[in-house]
Amino acid sequence: MEQPTAPLGERRSEIEGAVGALTGLGEVLHQASGAELAELMGIIDGLAAQAAAARVTITAEALTRGEIAASGTNARTWVRDHAPSLRQGGAGHVASVAAAITGGGALWHPDGPGLDPDSPLGMLSAGVTDGTVTPMLAAAAMRELERLDPHLRDEAKPTVARSLLDLGIRWGPSTMRRLRPRLLAEYGHPGELDDLQQRLAGAARLSAPFVESGDLTEYQLLMTPEQATVLEAAIGRLSAPAPDDETGERDLRPAGQRRVEALTEVCRRSSSIDAAAAPDGAAGAAAAVHVTIALSDLEGRTGCGEVMGSTATGTVLSPETLRRITCEADLVPHVLGTEGELLDLGRVARLFTRAQRRRLWRRDGCCTYPGCDAPPAWAQAHHVRHWADGGLTDIDNAALLCQRHHTVVHQRRLMAEVLHVPDEEGRHVVWDLGVGSYDRHLERLRAEAAAHDPPPLTPERVQELLAAIGGDDPDESRWAEIELWAARCETDDDGWDRADHPERGGPPMASLFDEVA
Repeated sequence: MEQPTAPLGERRSEIEGAVGALTGLGEVLHQASGAELAELMGIIDGLAAQAAAARVTITAEALTRGEIAASGTNARTWVRDHAPSLRQGGAGHVASVAAAITGGGALWHPDGPGLDPDSPLGMLSAGVTDGTVTPMLAAAAMRELERLDPHLRDEAKPTVARSLLDLGIRWGPSTMRRLRPRLLAEYGHPGELDDLQQRLAGAARLSAPFVESGDLTEYQLLMTPEQATVLEAAIGRLSAPAPDDETGERDLRPAGQRRVEALTEVCRRSSSIDAAAAPDGAAGAAAAVHVTIALSDLEGRTGCGEVMGSTATGTVLSPETLRRITCEADLVPHVLGTEGELLDLGRVARLFTRAQRRRLWRRDGCCTYPGCDAPPAWAQAHHVRHWADGGLTDIDNAALLCQRHHTVVHQRRLMAEVLHVPDEEGRHVVWDLGVGSYDRHLERLRAEAAAHDPPPLTPERVQELLAAIGGDDPDESRWAEIELWAARCETDDDGWDRADHPERGGPPMASLFDEVA
């Protein structure tokens, strides 16, 4: 036998008692055990669900009676006025669901037939009333059903509504949108999914770059399912975590960083192919990146470089970033002297030829960083002694590195030894993983060079040498010194012609003799 419904006055008293019981609950929770805390959470969740349902039913009753219309306002404003907590959000959901299940106040009568429980709206109403469907989920389901309704077969609409609600109850409203293509494919009119995806093509877009305060560059990207499938196939494996079993290093990059680095790598490979196929090489290719930077900044790792000639014009790149990408396939540096004059215009930074890269593929076999087995097709030819530091572009100064470890090597300033004969582990490239090993190597080279360099060839020194030559001094070393300086005045160790670039280390030999004369 059913229990008689409690009158409103009694229910109101119980509701007020529940509100009082919840007030200050945190002050006594220390008395609860762990199991009791879990039980309390379940009880209060049920209470909150019933309270959300009651908000909808009260609003529906006010609509049916005409109370809201008589107040001269709309349902959303009425809810906000009388449920102040919903001013923080949610009043629109309560109002829209109440209006839908009452037909704006015309369908819901105490003695009327009500809604068909098997109709989509009847299912929504029943779920909201018993507290299993929140107003937010119900509002999202109504929007999705309204969007799908013209494309669905009539007999399939209740099934679709039930599927959406069941999915939303388990996983939240956002999952309902993901189900749309499958629902159209299974329950839509013939060709509906094809029509939908054709219409999506016009809405897909990639925004122009927006730089926020000179830091990260922001894009907005919307893709069709086909485009998204191609993108995910391209970056999927590249964006997977890559811990290093040999060194024990974990891949601590967050998923978003791994994905954007994978997308960058895919774009880099594509632009490299386009650049290589250009008639004038990378310098004449539309895919090449042109960057201006002062020579002193590139050598001293100070200042910055600036991109030009593309939609990224004005983007600022740090010297260390430029040093790293000068190993890669699509950078054309415009190097400036101290007075802003062009010292090197259009010299393509990727000086490794295709034949050299293929030879590196055979020699190294994969990324040479310890513990990494990224295949050679994913790797870049790295100048072991950096291009900006006068490193030669030959096999003995090259090592394959994947994008991730190429960045690590430059950030940690690591040096490697390139072996003509592989060591006992079969390696042609052996890395010194001590942070700053590259800089220590350069310091040793400079110290060795300084120990063997002759004294500066000043006009006074030339006078001494000429006097010695004109006399009877049999010391052949002076002739050797003159020949050495003549050679050095033509071209220095970094390959710069001193006759064209006196700022690289002194005047040419001829000018010294002219001055002496």
